[in-house]
Amino acid sequence: MQLAAIIVSLVLIAVGVALFGRALVQIYRFVRLGQNVPAGTRTADPYRRAVTVVKEFLGHTRMNKWGIVGVAHWFVAVGFFSLLLTIVNAIGQLFKADWILPVIGDWAPYNVFVEFLGTMTTIGILTLIVIRQLNRPGRPGRKSRFAGSNTGQAYFVEAVILIVGICIFTLHALEGAQHHVDGYEASFFVSYPVVAWFRGMDLSTLQNLTYFFAGLKIATSFIWMITVALKTDMGVAWHRFLAFPNIFFKRESDGGVALGALQPMASNGQLVDFEDPGEDDVYGVSQIEHFSWKGILDFSTCTECGRCQSQCPAWNTGKPLSPKLLIMSLRDHAHAKAPYLLAGGGKDMEGNEKATEEQLKDVPAAALAEAERPLIGTVEENGVIDPDVLWSCTTCGACVEQCPVDIEHIDHIVDMRRYQVMIESAFPSEAGTMLKNLEKKGNPWGLAKKQRVEWTKEVDFEVPIVGKDIEDLTEVDYLYWVGCAGALEDRAKKTTKAFAELLHMAGVKFAIMGGDEKCTGDSARRLGNEPLFQQLGQENVAMLNMAYGEDDEDESTKKPKSAKKIVATCPHCFNTIANEYPQLGGEFEVIHHTQLLQHLIDEGKLVPVTPVDGLITYHDPCYLGRHNKVYTPPREIMSAVPGLRQQEMHRHKERGFCCGAGGARMWMEERIGKRINNERVDEALSLNPDIVSTACPFCLVMLTDSVNGKKNDGKAKENLQVVDVAQLLLDSVKTPVDPAGTAEAENAPEPEPVK
Repeated sequence: MQLAAIIVSLVLIAVGVALFGRALVQIYRFVRLGQNVPAGTRTADPYRRAVTVVKEFLGHTRMNKWGIVGVAHWFVAVGFFSLLLTIVNAIGQLFKADWILPVIGDWAPYNVFVEFLGTMTTIGILTLIVIRQLNRPGRPGRKSRFAGSNTGQAYFVEAVILIVGICIFTLHALEGAQHHVDGYEASFFVSYPVVAWFRGMDLSTLQNLTYFFAGLKIATSFIWMITVALKTDMGVAWHRFLAFPNIFFKRESDGGVALGALQPMASNGQLVDFEDPGEDDVYGVSQIEHFSWKGILDFSTCTECGRCQSQCPAWNTGKPLSPKLLIMSLRDHAHAKAPYLLAGGGKDMEGNEKATEEQLKDVPAAALAEAERPLIGTVEENGVIDPDVLWSCTTCGACVEQCPVDIEHIDHIVDMRRYQVMIESAFPSEAGTMLKNLEKKGNPWGLAKKQRVEWTKEVDFEVPIVGKDIEDLTEVDYLYWVGCAGALEDRAKKTTKAFAELLHMAGVKFAIMGGDEKCTGDSARRLGNEPLFQQLGQENVAMLNMAYGEDDEDESTKKPKSAKKIVATCPHCFNTIANEYPQLGGEFEVIHHTQLLQHLIDEGKLVPVTPVDGLITYHDPCYLGRHNKVYTPPREIMSAVPGLRQQEMHRHKERGFCCGAGGARMWMEERIGKRINNERVDEALSLNPDIVSTACPFCLVMLTDSVNGKKNDGKAKENLQVVDVAQLLLDSVKTPVDPAGTAEAENAPEPEPVK
């Protein structure tokens, strides 16, 4: 037995190491097939990036959001890397059954470590196996986060870890039986009963058992290594290694996820200049090699866990988009096409082949066939990604928020949309009307700019307008960026008027633009029309800088003397101005209206006194909550209103469910599956609330439409309201407090800037 175990093990080790080394080279060459990224965008601040990797791995900061799954995975992941010396120990035991590692082999702390972590790794993988079985696709069907994953590969990996864990535990017990001395039992605090059992056996039996389990451990480990080396697209295995560089090269060096701002369009490692584009510039992504190398690395890192899928509003309402399946499709296509690309294959913008027949003569037929597939196309066209998949995305960010290996799904989806819109003009027809209105009128509804200020006639106080009532914004505390919806959509205008009245009551000096402002470009950018976004954005930035007195600079800092403070009621405007306008030279201090209202309540400037009775549930807008982490202010405002009883929907805060309007979906018909807003309202109705509140005009429209439909069908009570939290607060503060309280509020200090 010993000789056979030695021969088999050594052969497997030699083959495994050689193939694994070759696989690492293949993966490096494969990832490099993607385009370069703009200099510094993925490598800036390497120290912080390294700290982020360590923090995310050792702290399992993303995985531990899933409770017991995260804890079990932590032991499996840490055990995989920290117990590597047990392989060395097993190799030594093949030659000498009672061999132990030099120096540390009989060191009690090391033995306790192996005992504990080996045991917990085994328990951890057993836990994960049970969880997979309880959630396997055959039972819940589409609701399973594992639906579409390569189940066979997962079972193989789980079996390998389980066998190796059992071998580590057993070999450690056998080691104790062969080396036991008084006081040594502390090193075997879990396995001591097994050690005692083994000590009853004769030496020959102990040796043969050692040879068997050492050989089994080595064979299992290196069969796994050979398997994954031959299948470099096996994400469930390769994520163990690729997650580290993928996290290191993530968009945000401080560890933040790829939410908030979208990245400007880049080509060949340079940002695209739409005023003077390069001849070879690639607009968006139409071929797999047009993705950046970070994109290719993303696809290869996917572990197929399905957390993104389980949270996706499109998938949960019967649409074809699953972020997981999208990434897997791109990965499989990239790997299948790789031999063709590595041989020099590829096509220019006109569809001409770059490589010669001589270069491609040794490329497998399957790779040549894969190269002919369109990246975006229907099943009939043999496309890799169906257009319905691409246009189902609401860019809510749930996939990015939940991904444990930091895949940047939204960036890749928008890159593919960019090509479809800018080059192919292939996008849902309804969105075309929105784009034309933005181009001609500067707002999605196509209304005249003078209508932007019509709402000011409906309030009984003066709303200052920049350039008309005040010279510039240095005369006020805040610019109130009303936004297109807040100025032009009837339901959203109620929020606008309520917020303006609250600012007036609190004595906050504010002003609005006079109608010359344009849409921030959020929908245009997320639809894929990057040039239109940049045009709108540059015009707005220039206008805002002028309104703030751009030339009034501090000589020492060369920055404006007055802070450029903007408050917005629309999270999409808030996100764009705060996070994306800096890309266009616009540096502003932007807050959401709920943040300012909470601050005014805390300062005593606004005092809710009139009870608003009823049960209320709050819907988190994706671009306020998940994209910008503003969860607390709306809830604290509601808590300050007397009489309200709050109850959270099942999906809330970072796991909140989209209303269906993001990603330019506001302007597209929803023809597949259940309407996302209906799914969200059904969840709200399960609580039997009196009020559904939110803090976004898009959400307000979507939720109101659904609630009205439910009322017509008799599925919602007639007195159910859908309101912005600003409307709630106004209803509560309208009744004046006693004179003493009024005087106290009037004498309170001005609110500090909210950052």
